[in-house]
Amino acid sequence: MKVQIIIGSTRPNRVGPQIAKWVSENIPTKSTVEYEIVDIADFNLPMFNEPAHPATGQYEFEYTRVWSEKIKEASGYILVTPEYNAGYPASLKNAMDYLYHEWSNKPVMIVSYGVGGGPTSSAQLRQVVERLKMHPVDTSPALTVTREMTGEHDQIKDISTSFKPYVGNLEIAAVELLFKLTENS
Repeated sequence: MKVQIIIGSTRPNRVGPQIAKWVSENIPTKSTVEYEIVDIADFNLPMFNEPAHPATGQYEFEYTRVWSEKIKEASGYILVTPEYNAGYPASLKNAMDYLYHEWSNKPVMIVSYGVGGGPTSSAQLRQVVERLKMHPVDTSPALTVTREMTGEHDQIKDISTSFKPYVGNLEIAAVELLFKLTENS
C-alpha cells in the first residue's frame, strides 16, 4: 500500500516541504506501507479549467491526466496544510477539485500547521474530503509554528526539537490511518 504525503502550499519560502519530510520521518512505519511525498507545486495546475466535471473522469489537459495518475497510485493520503487567514490554501483546494473518483473511498489524515496550529483549515478541509467520499481519521495533528521557531527564509530552525511534542499525536493519527487502510484493502 502507498500513502502519499501531499504538500498543500505552493508559496515561496513555505515550510510545507519541511513539515512533510518531518511527518515522513516520524510516522510509524509498517512493512506493507510505503510513504511518498507529493508536492502539488510540481504539477503546475492552473486554476481549475477542465471543461467536463471531474466525476466524468474525462480530462482534456495532459497536466490533469498526470495529476490523476499520480493520485491513483495511492491507497491513502496525508494532507499537509497550512492555515492562511483561517482557511486552507487555494492551491490545495484547486488540486483536489481537479479530481473526484481518484480520491473516493480512500482514507486521509489531515496535518495542519500555523501560528495557532491550523485547526480551522483542518476543519474546513475535513468537510471537503468528506464530500469527496474520503474517510478522514479522527485525529488531526495541528502543529504550531511561531516566529521564534523560524529562521532564514522562514524555515523552521530545529524542527525535530520544535515538533517533538507532536510526535505522540502524529503516531495516534497514523495508527488510525493504518487501520482505515487495512479496512479498505
